[in-house]
Amino acid sequence: MGPGFHGRVTDVVRLVPPGSVVTYGDVGRLLGSAHIARQVGWALAACAPDVPWHRVVNARGELTSPSASEQRVRLAAEGVEFDDQGRVLLRRHRWQP
Repeated sequence: MGPGFHGRVTDVVRLVPPGSVVTYGDVGRLLGSAHIARQVGWALAACAPDVPWHRVVNARGELTSPSASEQRVRLAAEGVEFDDQGRVLLRRHRWQP
């Protein structure tokens, strides 16, 4: 991943509208490779505070960030719904650009 990678990740994440989510793999696919989900996560861990990092979840809709509690609060405030196991209802809230 080159030095512009973090900026490209944040550019994509900033496109996700409130009330919607994408997966780490979705971001990778939008950047040209479905196989860079882990690197997307690393980039988001170092992003600026104004980046809507909370709108990125894993492929099962689970909140896996170290700030999962804060992530859930932010998503719920945007109207994102969760199932009984705490996973985002991807069929309703997954952003399809």
